[in-house]
Amino acid sequence: MALSFFDQFMSPTYLGIPLIALALTLPWVLFPKPAARWLNNRLLTSQGWFMSRFAQQIFQPINLNGHKWAALLTSMMLFLLTLNMLGLLPYTFTPTTQLSLNMAFAVPLWLATVIIGMRTQPTHALGHLLPEGTPTLLIPILIIIETISLFIRPLALGVRLTANLTAGHLLIQLIATAAFVLLPLMPAVALMTAILLLLLTLLEVAVAMIQAYVFVLLLSLYLQENV
Repeated sequence: MALSFFDQFMSPTYLGIPLIALALTLPWVLFPKPAARWLNNRLLTSQGWFMSRFAQQIFQPINLNGHKWAALLTSMMLFLLTLNMLGLLPYTFTPTTQLSLNMAFAVPLWLATVIIGMRTQPTHALGHLLPEGTPTLLIPILIIIETISLFIRPLALGVRLTANLTAGHLLIQLIATAAFVLLPLMPAVALMTAILLLLLTLLEVAVAMIQAYVFVLLLSLYLQENV
């Protein structure tokens, strides 16, 4: 039973071929492509409105040099949001529950922001390692602490996304199993458990959206420090 709970996080294979690549390409198939017409339908209009509002909110505190990242971060937001939402459907696989995939997203983007800061303003970028007014005796210790915290950032990005989605999926499966087992024994308790499962599912929908937003928001904050 313990192993079956974690089977949902195993990458599915078919004839020895991992299907995670198919799961990663599915979100791009679902989004409609802009047409050459003057007037778009409601779906394209709402999609464009959402992307423009999101980019405006994220990049408002960032100077013009960082606006080159607008397309990348907006696409990442839509990609993670779609993956998280599709993973809540029955009999589906959520790629963002894999720590390796989330780290593959987090490390290159974080490293790109650090490299940009080192190239454009190295003094300001290195200045984050030592706060102003630090006593002389604490300078070596603070430099070590700030350096460690700098390198922990991509790990925190990946682990946060993985842990929140994994915990939510496990909790949903545990409560669904409890409702199924209690149904023939105590129908009233099973009904209450099913209502709790419905509320938890709604909460997981919110968590899926919030975690995608937090992932991109933290990347934008890292970018803001280095441009």
